[in-house]
Amino acid sequence: MVGIGRIVRRMARNLWLVLAIGALAACQPIYRSHGYVPSDSDLAMLVVGQDTRDTVGDFIGRPSSAGVLEDGGWYYVGSRWRELGLRKPQEISREVVAISFNEGGVVQNIERFGLEDGRVVTLSRRVTDSNIKGVTFLGQLLGSIGNVNAGQFLN
Repeated sequence: MVGIGRIVRRMARNLWLVLAIGALAACQPIYRSHGYVPSDSDLAMLVVGQDTRDTVGDFIGRPSSAGVLEDGGWYYVGSRWRELGLRKPQEISREVVAISFNEGGVVQNIERFGLEDGRVVTLSRRVTDSNIKGVTFLGQLLGSIGNVNAGQFLN
């Protein structure tokens, strides 16, 4: 009987050790990336005022979202999320590349936006004229995720 008690104690100690290692492993953050945003070197291949929708699609691929109008811009959206244990996933960065076209389908603007402290920040911009369109849409796109409160719908 003494041998069985020793075996039970050893199994209990090993179980605690496995649980402790599992708890430590749960504290390590897990990072996930969603979406696709072309790099600056890929965007450097595009010439504002010369390239068209077709050449943009050939160089960097078609986007996952586009403007609601037929001649609307193309939006490449990427975000990075961190998961830590049982906590809700937290978005740690979001970036949007907006390529707008004129009526003829020629690239008019190439802009890169980021989200810092809940505010839309222009990271880079290549523009053929000073009239920048679609910033309010991008502001909504970048600022909407995670800012909805259930209490807003109950009142």
